[in-house]
Amino acid sequence: MSLTSADIARIANLARLELNPVEGERMLIQINGFFDMVEKIRAVDTTGIEPLAHPVAAIQEIALRLREDRVSEPDNREANQRNAPAVEHGLFLVPKVIE
Repeated sequence: MSLTSADIARIANLARLELNPVEGERMLIQINGFFDMVEKIRAVDTTGIEPLAHPVAAIQEIALRLREDRVSEPDNREANQRNAPAVEHGLFLVPKVIE
């Protein structure tokens, strides 16, 4: 996959970025370089290779140290929402920002 200058201009417009021509060309080279790396990675045959949860697992057996899943902080919802301009059913109410 390869992008064009028009693609970069469209992405910049969607991201609300103002890119001058030099920046746009540099971005085009960098993004296309990234896509080239992805294509090289996708070309590697990984059939029969099991995914790793951790890179060290490839060379030695590891056990993940997971903590017990328990509540450690008190529920301060009411105190946190006391200064909010608008709250309904325990949720903050905010102005609509999506057009």
